[in-house]
Amino acid sequence: MRFVVVTGLSGAGKSTTLNYLEDAGYYCVDNLPVQLIEEFAKLLNENGEIERAALGIDVRTGSGFDELESSLGTIREMGIDYEILFLESDDSVLVKRYKETRRIHPLAFGERLEVGIERERKKLSNIKKHAAHIIDTSRMLTRDLKAEIDKIFVNDRNFKNLYVTILSFGFKYGIPTDADLVFDVRFLPNPYYHDELRPLTGADKPVSDFVMSFPEAGTFLDKVEDMLNFLIPNYISEGKNQLVVAIGCTGGKHRSITLASALYERMNAYDDYGFKLEHRDFGKDAARGK
Repeated sequence: MRFVVVTGLSGAGKSTTLNYLEDAGYYCVDNLPVQLIEEFAKLLNENGEIERAALGIDVRTGSGFDELESSLGTIREMGIDYEILFLESDDSVLVKRYKETRRIHPLAFGERLEVGIERERKKLSNIKKHAAHIIDTSRMLTRDLKAEIDKIFVNDRNFKNLYVTILSFGFKYGIPTDADLVFDVRFLPNPYYHDELRPLTGADKPVSDFVMSFPEAGTFLDKVEDMLNFLIPNYISEGKNQLVVAIGCTGGKHRSITLASALYERMNAYDDYGFKLEHRDFGKDAARGK
């Protein structure tokens, strides 16, 4: 039997994750009192019909949450194996989600949201250290989260606790504040100065062909791909679970889109990590009437 304990920060996507697991055939229970976890696991183990189960646990269980580690230890001593999936997100994203849904944070106690989030992080710090899988949902759409859940718990593919966003942008709109690695591709000839290419973007074949016609573009991709293959395992070993690779040109419309897309195609083929492609400044010139 595969037994998954789903926990993490409130607002990071635990309920959504449990829904996905249930749709995938897992027997799911949410917010079970910690005092009943041992009995629940015992029943699952004795029931030969249930092959996959997921248990949602969070701070809503109240003071009993402090007993979670002890209960999980007892379960393992009983010979029942489990794996912890921990969901987290940036504070700013959590605040935005709470404001959109108008929900009350379980640990805010009438104070500001940020206070409740900080309390919860401290309360969850120990259980996070024992997580087999950590997913940061800060930059994820629901479909991205589903893809990660399917990869780990449905298709049983290896998961290495890192989600990579490859992001194109324009320097004239500012460097992305959340970028971990920034690459400047303004060394390549600019399609903007060709009348037939100016209204197009790097997603269009004529622009892509133009940019990639220069040998330096291929060399750049080779070197960045090699660098990421070196960096990613080292980031993982240091506990990093989200990486933003930003590729910028002047306006974020031609060269950066072409090369970000090409890098995404290369890296996504490795199938070892989660990858997402974003074009931050796509269409901004058009929106400004340029």
